[in-house]
Amino acid sequence: MYLGSSWYPEHWPEARWARDLALMREAGFTVVRVGEFAWSTLEPRENVFELDWLERAVDLAQAYGLEVVIGTPTSTPPAWLTHAYPEVLLVSESGVRASHGRRGHCNPGSPTYHRLCRTVVSKLAERFGAHPAVIGWQLDNECWAISYDAGTQEQFQDWLRERYLSLEQLNARWVTAYWSQTYTEWAQIPLPKRATGEEPQHPSLDLEWQRFRTEVYRGYFLGQIDALREHAGKRQWITHNYFDIGTLDRQQLSEVLDLASYDAYVGGGHLRPWKTGLELDFARGLKRKNFWLMETQPGHVNWAGVNTDLEPGEVRSLCWHAVGHGADAVLFWQWRSALGGQEQYHGCLLAPDGEPRPIYAEVAELGREWAALSPLLENSEPHSEVAILDCAQDRWALDLQRHHQDYSAVHNLSAFYTPLRQRGLNVDIVSPNAPLEGYKLVIAPNLHLLEQKLAERLRSYALQGHLVLGPRVGVKTPDNAWWPLRGPGLLAPALGAHVEECYVLPNSVALEGVWGQGEARLWGEWLELDSPEAHSPQAEVLARYGTGHGWLEGKAAAVSRPQGVGRLTLLGTWPDAGTMQNAVGWMLGVSGLEVPSPLPEGLELCRRTKPGLELLIMLNHSPEPLEVPLPEVWKDGVSGQDTSGTLVLPGRGVQVLSRAISTDSGMERTEPHER
Repeated sequence: MYLGSSWYPEHWPEARWARDLALMREAGFTVVRVGEFAWSTLEPRENVFELDWLERAVDLAQAYGLEVVIGTPTSTPPAWLTHAYPEVLLVSESGVRASHGRRGHCNPGSPTYHRLCRTVVSKLAERFGAHPAVIGWQLDNECWAISYDAGTQEQFQDWLRERYLSLEQLNARWVTAYWSQTYTEWAQIPLPKRATGEEPQHPSLDLEWQRFRTEVYRGYFLGQIDALREHAGKRQWITHNYFDIGTLDRQQLSEVLDLASYDAYVGGGHLRPWKTGLELDFARGLKRKNFWLMETQPGHVNWAGVNTDLEPGEVRSLCWHAVGHGADAVLFWQWRSALGGQEQYHGCLLAPDGEPRPIYAEVAELGREWAALSPLLENSEPHSEVAILDCAQDRWALDLQRHHQDYSAVHNLSAFYTPLRQRGLNVDIVSPNAPLEGYKLVIAPNLHLLEQKLAERLRSYALQGHLVLGPRVGVKTPDNAWWPLRGPGLLAPALGAHVEECYVLPNSVALEGVWGQGEARLWGEWLELDSPEAHSPQAEVLARYGTGHGWLEGKAAAVSRPQGVGRLTLLGTWPDAGTMQNAVGWMLGVSGLEVPSPLPEGLELCRRTKPGLELLIMLNHSPEPLEVPLPEVWKDGVSGQDTSGTLVLPGRGVQVLSRAISTDSGMERTEPHER
């Protein structure tokens, strides 16, 4: 378990460094991140390297008992580089080349930039690959941008040629006869652009462009990984700090990393535990193991519409919230802001004069807790019997053709995730290609693109577990073209029902059934039952539409069919929050899972387990005290004293409890997932 911060020793006189590190140790820090924006200091002129200062900083951090993560500095190239090689600057959708002075503004597909990056990364690896204090490397910083230059377009066309082998294949699978978009030469294929206000590009072209963006960064990462591994010891891990779930295919990129890490910020206002929790569980699912929270805010940010500070106790709560969702490290951004530059107003732990801000005391309290509880938390992880399947490509395809301006693939994830977490249940968010054995309930809210192999895996799972599908599932091929089938496409025979028609809902429609009376919103599918096969149960209708939409009135809105010892369920609409809460309770019950009651407003429960021990992290996100009944006897994580009965959790309070469990208690992970 690690606690720390980003630190930029290049911003300050060397005589100041010891004071910084001493304050870090007083706050209980055990790790520091350095270097990710320091290229101009590390290589002030081409092939002139000055690394001694960084080595002295790393040595001094080690002397103060801190371990070190080094970030490769490739997000912020020096001015000499962009002046000498202007072709490395990325080109926007409107054709404007970026200027110097930003970050992430170079073309990640530029061979010239790859060469220059590899040189500086190699020098860092040579110097620090064997340094005992350096435990890991962070590649670049929060990557997402892509270039629209002619070279990138040629790379995209070459990549398509490798994927499709012939234009005949591409034209057939994309159905390019529509609007006379048939290509006769690879060089004719354009880059899809969304910022021009013109008609959208072909959906198959757009989806392939999104895939290609990820492939560009995969190559960019691999170039730096090769440079690091040539000199760095295997004990040093390699990661990248993601900051959202949507721009690139994080699951694919994480295949080349040793460790997933994430940057989570509240922005303005207060912590929204179900929103941030979804992002953190997404980060844990990237490698299906615990992750690092590489950046979070110490108070406020500088980029929200209104940059309010978190209230007293919220920073501490934010950090324990991350640990509850599987973070093994929490680092603040940043330690002390530079006296100049674009982020002077961003929150930090030290004021411009170098002395602690008020938030420092709260972080120091957290550090004392961290030291006391780390032995309990080490080697523990969240355990879940519920998984939500998520794929970036499904989200891209849905968001490209929303059909309702408020239809959102991330909202669809949240629609299932939130009621599960409101009942205090851990949730894994994993790729559809992840092993599913060991899960009793698997939910696929956005499985828009479906190919035969995945459909077979899901049908097999539904014979022994409960598979729940959301609307618009299975209707597209992986090329983002329609299957010549009714939804849910290849899964319809197993469901014993199909989508007769679908309708956008400009207004809510009444919904009633086994989950009570509620409302259907955004999207409505008219589900029709098929005749059952011999000796096979027919699908049952769980909910029907009421009045409010003439085509849908009285039609089935949700159906379910048992099969084997499992079940397959389809929701053809998005119910209101109360009805979805009831639906989730039903899903848990028929899946053979405990059905806990929804938690009081503001309360969050997170569980981590390891052999013989369960840890319960209780968080009160409200400013008022909460009374929480404890049905079992737990031990206070810090004092070790027994706790039972009713626990009073103060406003913004956190309590970490533990109890012994037996190996057959059901709380132990049975290792169904690859590690």
